[in-house]
Amino acid sequence: MSDTPAETVRRRELLGRAAAAAAALAAGTPGAVRAQVAGSKSAQAPAGDRPNIVLILSDDHRYDFMGCVPTCPQFLETPHMDRMARQGARLANAFVSTSLCSPSRASILTGQYMHHHKVVDNQRPEPEGIVFFPQYLRQAGYQTAFVGKWHMGHDSDEARPGFDHWASFKGQGTYADPLINVDGQRKQFKGATTDILTDLALEWMDKGRDKSKPFFLELSHKAVHYPFEPIPRHKGRYRDKPVRRPETMANTERNYRTQPRWVRDRRFGIHGVDHMETGQLDHDPVPDFDALYRSFCETVHGLDENVGRVLKYIDDAGLARSTVVLYMGDNGFELGEHGFYDKRDAFEHSIRVPMLVYAPGRIKEGAVVPQMVQNIDVAATLLEAAGVKAPASAKFDGRSFWPLLTPAGPLSGGKQVPWRDHILYEYHWEWNFPATPTLFAIRTDRYKYVYHHGIWDLDCLYDLENDPVERHNLIEVPAFRELAERLRTQLFEELGKSGALDIPVRTPAGERLDQRKIER
Repeated sequence: MSDTPAETVRRRELLGRAAAAAAALAAGTPGAVRAQVAGSKSAQAPAGDRPNIVLILSDDHRYDFMGCVPTCPQFLETPHMDRMARQGARLANAFVSTSLCSPSRASILTGQYMHHHKVVDNQRPEPEGIVFFPQYLRQAGYQTAFVGKWHMGHDSDEARPGFDHWASFKGQGTYADPLINVDGQRKQFKGATTDILTDLALEWMDKGRDKSKPFFLELSHKAVHYPFEPIPRHKGRYRDKPVRRPETMANTERNYRTQPRWVRDRRFGIHGVDHMETGQLDHDPVPDFDALYRSFCETVHGLDENVGRVLKYIDDAGLARSTVVLYMGDNGFELGEHGFYDKRDAFEHSIRVPMLVYAPGRIKEGAVVPQMVQNIDVAATLLEAAGVKAPASAKFDGRSFWPLLTPAGPLSGGKQVPWRDHILYEYHWEWNFPATPTLFAIRTDRYKYVYHHGIWDLDCLYDLENDPVERHNLIEVPAFRELAERLRTQLFEELGKSGALDIPVRTPAGERLDQRKIER
């Protein structure tokens, strides 16, 4: 259901207030923030009504590579994610507000846009004073644990803010034999990282936690981040399976005639399909496209297998009806679309993510949620599911989609829940991966307008109903000029009121990856 004009105005007012409050919060000291959390009087449900919460986060898993999605490759096996969709709910239109690992992960944990939490790239740690929603759960009596990939900055594996227990590694980590800091003790593990992280999560749930308390666990996988590495037992599983190449992958006039120039140029750079032809000149040569595609699928299959291990433990331990499990990806991933194997941009396969909820007895079974939800909604949603009300100082940009899932909600014929009729997206140019410009986008149920900042190029307008692959940019079609101007005006009004137009310029950090060619 679309917002009424009054609701839209109210939402914009709240966004403006959130911007001002976030700035004030950022100016405070870490100690002041901690005191704010500790001193909050959050309303909460009685202890017996508070479910356990498990958040399983994957990396670079695109939304349509699950068997429960009709467009999934026919050979890809994801029985456990399919079970979550069948016995729980699938949020069919889940998006991120920034399609990049660190900003998205920070948005999940803060409930805020990138321009509020200030984690704008993958190179730097979270800023001092940032507050993550597990801190509110702790204050309400939850025991909290983090296992896996943190990836806000590259240098730290120390304690994760908001968590009683942590088992994590620096930066991107590795797909095998990881060095993991477990509560301050670094341990070298042998084996597949996806399996090991699941082992550590299950061990904590079974033996490490205080079973008199409800718990929140975030299990954050490295998989399926590029370069994809299947668990050895699955390597070659799909070796002979046919690869479906996207319509927009070919370097043809039809695919690029109306697109901005940067889109075509990007296919020849890092994370472009034509860059693969010169992979042998790189420090990390890439395989051919078909091998890349199959490797992605094999890595997803191993991830699904480990999702199943978590579900089995919850079921076998008798925790199913007292636990909410949410599975999602931190961003999407293009596998050939527009000539890319990457994310960052505002195309659908970059910004859409898989999202599933399993909560027997609490939500409608087999529901498919059509409303547009975002990563900024996760914090508010999981707090509401836990019966914990965040203090006013939280200043969430998102809102809880829990009412959409419950038996009293619209999916079960109950009360209609007023919901957003559009989403906003932002990405800031990176020194490390300079092929994608700074861009802002607004997406409605049917149309998407994309503004490119600081380059001499076209903006974009796509009709997602008639052109779901986003091949035809309508920005220069006279019949769509009024629509483009209206969406641009709305986009900048909301960005301005939210404080998103103060684009940060950062001192370069890390390697510039378009300049790492080896001389012939």
